[in-house]
Amino acid sequence: MTTVLVAYGSRLGSTKGIAERIAARLRTHGIDTTACDVQTGFEPGRYDAFVIGSAVYAGHWLKDVTRRVGEHTAVLSARPVWLFSSGPVGKLATGSAPVAPAEVRGLESAVNAREHRIFAGALDRGTVDGARFGAAERFIAKRFVPEGDYRDWTEIDTWADSIARSLSAVHAVPV
Repeated sequence: MTTVLVAYGSRLGSTKGIAERIAARLRTHGIDTTACDVQTGFEPGRYDAFVIGSAVYAGHWLKDVTRRVGEHTAVLSARPVWLFSSGPVGKLATGSAPVAPAEVRGLESAVNAREHRIFAGALDRGTVDGARFGAAERFIAKRFVPEGDYRDWTEIDTWADSIARSLSAVHAVPV
C-alpha cells in the first residue's frame, strides 16, 4: 500500500487546513496518508510519496519548510512529490493569477516535483495575536490584510484527486 506524507508549514492555520483536507481526500481513495507539521513529524524515509506545502509571507515560503525540504532532497527526489503554496487573500486571491514564491522553482528542481499549486489562503484576525509574529508583521496582518476565507475547497479536492490518480497509475504499472 502506498503511504503519503502531507507535510506543511503554517503560522495561522490556513495552510494546515489545506494540508489536512488534502490528506483526508487522499484517504477517500484508499491511500494511507499522514498530515503533519514539518517541525514535528517530517520523517521522509517512512513514506512512498509526498505533498508538501507552505504558507507564503512577503512572497516567500516559511524558512522552516524550505530548510526541511532542503535537508531531505536525496529521499524526496527519488519519490513522487507535489508542492503547494497557500497565501494570497483578498483581491490577490480572487483578482489575478498568483505568483509562485521565490523558493519554489529551486525546490521543484531539487526534489523533481511533479507539480506546484498555489491556493488562496484565509485570515482570521483572532489568530494573529497568538502567532509568532513580530510587532510590524502583527500590525500589517491586523490592519492591511483582508480577513476572510478565500480557500477554494473544490479546487483543493480536485487537485488531491489528481494526485491520487497519479499514485494509482504509478503503482498499477508492473515492476
